[in-house]
Amino acid sequence: MLNLALSVGVGQALTLLIPLIIIVVILVILAANIKVVQQSKAVVVERLGAFHAVWGVGLHFKVPIIERIAKTVSLKEQVVDFDPQPVITKDNVTMQIDTVVYFQITDPKLYTYGVEHPMSAIENLTATTLRNIIGDLELDQSLTSRDHINTQMRSILDEATDPWGIKVNRVELKNIMPPRDIQDSMEKQMRAERERREAILQAEGQKQSQILVAEGEKQSAILRADAEKQSAVLRAEGTKQARILEAEAEAEAILKVQQATADAIKLINEADPGDGVIKIKALEAMQKVADGRATKIIIPSELQGLAGLAAGAKAVFDTADPDQPAGSKHSG
Repeated sequence: MLNLALSVGVGQALTLLIPLIIIVVILVILAANIKVVQQSKAVVVERLGAFHAVWGVGLHFKVPIIERIAKTVSLKEQVVDFDPQPVITKDNVTMQIDTVVYFQITDPKLYTYGVEHPMSAIENLTATTLRNIIGDLELDQSLTSRDHINTQMRSILDEATDPWGIKVNRVELKNIMPPRDIQDSMEKQMRAERERREAILQAEGQKQSQILVAEGEKQSAILRADAEKQSAVLRAEGTKQARILEAEAEAEAILKVQQATADAIKLINEADPGDGVIKIKALEAMQKVADGRATKIIIPSELQGLAGLAAGAKAVFDTADPDQPAGSKHSG
């Protein structure tokens, strides 16, 4: 009886446990096949080994056994820094160049099924494209044409990777490393160029300095000449004003003398002097004239008679003895 009861109990427990286990297994399978796709991600799903769909952002359910996730792809822009690649320029100079490629996956299906190893394919394509472009350029052109090389490489790589669902946004030459001897010669050349530019700048500075000095001397000479001119003009103006004032003073003095003379003549005319007075004044004037240095004197005719009278009177007085009385002269 006990064994029978145990058997019945175990059977009932198994009857209850098996469905519970099945339910748990189903829940686990369902949970394992629920897929949440994050932002900027894409999931490539295959069904029975063939492409089925590309899942975008959100919640998705994968059919167990029949479907599988082939690849999860990032849709962000990615950066790949490739190792330096040896390239040969047109003038047979070997140098190392490493590149940086910025790309973005635009088609997850093509990216998954277009090429076996996309990164390796991009690296090899970048190396071959770089060799082709550098092979058409000389060393100096390679060093100074980075923008041209970048543009060409981006265009070629973008076109070549389009069937792979990849868009190349930018390609940059990170480092260009010529051989050591080329670097030494370039450094010497740059040093010589810097020295040449320095010499040119110094010469230009000296030239500008001399020009400024000469310009300053010119301006100084012009200012001195202007100052001397202004000084001469002012001196001449002063002399002119002085002479004008002197002439005006002389004219005024002459005018006053003439006025005094006219007034004197007027007074004489008003006094109505006689002939005797006039003759006496004339003799006084002749006396003053005779006291001068003149060797010849012209006597007016009016004064000749008066002069003869004066001479006769002088002779009479000279012959007479002023100390002898008049009676004794008659007796002798």
